[in-house]
Amino acid sequence: MGVVGSGSSLSPATTELCLALGRAAVDAGFRLMTGGMGGVMAAVSRGAHEAAGYRDGDVVGILKGYDPDEANPHVDVAVATGMGIARNVIVVASSDVIVGVGGGAGTLSELAFAWQLGKPIVGLEPAGGWAERVAGTAIDDRRYDTILGAESAQEAIEAARRLLRLPRRP
Repeated sequence: MGVVGSGSSLSPATTELCLALGRAAVDAGFRLMTGGMGGVMAAVSRGAHEAAGYRDGDVVGILKGYDPDEANPHVDVAVATGMGIARNVIVVASSDVIVGVGGGAGTLSELAFAWQLGKPIVGLEPAGGWAERVAGTAIDDRRYDTILGAESAQEAIEAARRLLRLPRRP
């Protein structure tokens, strides 16, 4: 599961939402793919490490720069690309489903790449930003579906499982 969102500092409510998303994703059997930096990426990665089902290697960060040490401390596998924002394509292409949390222009680009690549997308609405703005809409007419909206981390995970047609974990 790819999680995309702002790399900037987060409100306490958005931080809690990201922590819950990371925990719920790992406990549902997902591994996380992020841009590996701060903000949403760090909070969801930290949440993943707090999950009861966490295993070393569950959190992958695709970095803009060449230095793997630039990853947030909760990234298990840091992939240093040196590609700048072009790494957004790798984050999306390497994910089976995308969950957007808040976000600005970088998040918008990732959501657009996901749309073009036919990836299922869930927008976590309480975080605002582009994830909220695109939830329930189609970016253009190349697809017949819409971006699903979710009001909670657990709802986002359930939507991702439905989109991927995965059974619920016991």
